[in-house]
Amino acid sequence: MSRIGKQIIEIPKGTTVTADNGVYTVKGPQGELKKTFRDDVTITIDGDQISFAPSSAKSVLSKALWGTYASIMKNMVQGVNTLYEKKLILEGVGFKVDVQGKQLKFALGFSHDVFVDIPDHLNVTAEKNTITVTGIDKEEVGRFTANVRSLKKPEPYKGKGLRYSDEIVRRKQGKKSA
Repeated sequence: MSRIGKQIIEIPKGTTVTADNGVYTVKGPQGELKKTFRDDVTITIDGDQISFAPSSAKSVLSKALWGTYASIMKNMVQGVNTLYEKKLILEGVGFKVDVQGKQLKFALGFSHDVFVDIPDHLNVTAEKNTITVTGIDKEEVGRFTANVRSLKKPEPYKGKGLRYSDEIVRRKQGKKSA
């Protein structure tokens, strides 16, 4: 039994949730999100509440998707009301980041600058060596920050590279002199 799937999602005021042939649209003050869900889970919208139930009690797939769909829908409702935000910190001597139009320009110690395109529905700002990514889609914000972080992961000896603001890099001791 899914504990997350059993929970009923409350729809806040100013937010509307509609369904049309498996495509669910959530509109709120921050924007609009659309997502297609399979019919393995029955999603019921009653006034200002959303509930979930597996369409077949014996199907392993419907039981697996029950909590997943509930979590995705909860993130959609929350995202159109308050923006999701992730921060990356760039550490290292000579490492820099700038926002140029719809691209991020990185100087990461390579022989060339690295450019990353910013998706249209995300807001990205770079102040000093802190990159802030905000958006209404939790999945997209997380995916973009993970792709940016993968350019230069933090190394364990000096901690140089891109890391999340709440990430703790475990340091290793360097070579010992004889």
